[in-house]
Amino acid sequence: MNDSTPAYGLWSLVLLNSAIFIMFAFSFFKPQTARDWRTFGAFAAFVVALFVEMYGFPLTIYLLSGWLQTRYPGLDILSHDAGHLWATLLGDKGFGGDPHSGVLHLLSYAFLGGGFWLLSSAWNVLYHAQRRQTLAVSGPYERIRHPQYVAFVLILFGFLLQWPTVLTLLMFPVLLVMYGRLAVTEESEMRARFGAEFERYAARTPRFVPRIGRPRETA
Repeated sequence: MNDSTPAYGLWSLVLLNSAIFIMFAFSFFKPQTARDWRTFGAFAAFVVALFVEMYGFPLTIYLLSGWLQTRYPGLDILSHDAGHLWATLLGDKGFGGDPHSGVLHLLSYAFLGGGFWLLSSAWNVLYHAQRRQTLAVSGPYERIRHPQYVAFVLILFGFLLQWPTVLTLLMFPVLLVMYGRLAVTEESEMRARFGAEFERYAARTPRFVPRIGRPRETA
């Protein structure tokens, strides 16, 4: 953005970007149960909070303005680039001093892209398993038991690498705990429904972090 273009107060961009990412995730996740809607609702709240500060009102910048102006006297705190706090704090300005080409910013695209890919792949497997009323054990579910929750975490972490805010940094660990508890609840239901089949699946498949190498085989 140039000096004549406002960096904040762009509420149309808040609405547009929030709608794009929320609908994009919705098209992959397709919530059906109350638990699905809680999962998706928490993700949507994070996205809205992010874009409100990115284009609407920079609460985090205002809260840190005194410290930022003292530590970085040449920093224009109301510029859009100043909102990329990791680039400012770590000096990761990338090529030509542009935070958009910094290592962390580029890495964030990998997390975002990987997260949306995982979300889409997991939904495709889960959809067909639900139609057959069977346990989802193929595709991403062959490596981890809850790929959709992991996908949401990857996406949220990607956003944090781009534009950290006080609110989203506080929300992130809360969402981790929430998704963890939802996963445990979901497993209790799957154990009651599928019995020994789920026990064998759980014995060979990690909950969130995949094992290196081929999936473990069980008798």
